[in-house]
Amino acid sequence: MKSMTGFAKKQCNANGHKYTIEVKTLNSKAMDTNAKVPSRFHAHELEIRTLLNRLERGKVDFLLVEEDAQADGRQFNANLARQHFQEIRQLAEEQHIDPATLFPSVVTLPDLWGNPEESDLDEKEWTLVRQAIEEAIAEVDRFRQEEGEILRRDIAKHVDLIEEKLHQIPPYEAERIETAKERIRKYFAEAAVKESDPNRFEQELIYYLEKLDITEEKIRLQKHIDYFRQTMAEESANGKKLGFIAQEMGREINTTGSKANHVEIQKLVVEMKDELEKIKEQLGNIL
Repeated sequence: MKSMTGFAKKQCNANGHKYTIEVKTLNSKAMDTNAKVPSRFHAHELEIRTLLNRLERGKVDFLLVEEDAQADGRQFNANLARQHFQEIRQLAEEQHIDPATLFPSVVTLPDLWGNPEESDLDEKEWTLVRQAIEEAIAEVDRFRQEEGEILRRDIAKHVDLIEEKLHQIPPYEAERIETAKERIRKYFAEAAVKESDPNRFEQELIYYLEKLDITEEKIRLQKHIDYFRQTMAEESANGKKLGFIAQEMGREINTTGSKANHVEIQKLVVEMKDELEKIKEQLGNIL
């Protein structure tokens, strides 16, 4: 089990340039990659995104910075800056945002700083940078595994509590049946029914109790709990699958509550729902 949250920062020196690589991942229902690279790396951007796809799912922010990008010999591309700012200003006006507040962000864009005499990125330099990118991705993956283990232990605790409360229901079921029988007898007495067919009475009682029977719900909930644990133990990404199983657990818990007709069972149902909500909150962080 892995978390979708991760972070890594790597630095490397290549061909006289110092590069800093940052990879940050957050929760997202799908793979959402945002990559910012210097202009010399635009030809390799697709390859970088392919490497980032190893992270499988989540909001991925990738930043590659050439730290000496504004050193002597570098020039600011004013024409490109105007173009960027014009586009951002139009967007800001559509969203009713003051364009002036976005100007500091525009002038720091990596592709605005360059050296017209600088040669294209050579293969040796790219190989070193690519290696650093792969190391950063591997570090993010380790981070996710460590966070995922913490989440797994927490989720397992809540699953155990749901199972514990499920096993507390049976002692109240016999009491519930007796209560139902007494209620029906009371109805007969209040209706001044002096004579009644015992067989008819039993049939009505069975029909009433069948509507309240929660045996199947308990069995299915236990199976869902077992399947949830089995899925948690799998090595592959399973956040979505666990989410589907949690929905099925919730369905059985809700049905148990609607058929309970007993205050103590309903209390247990409320407690199970509370534990399930905690599980669902954590599943939003699972890959």
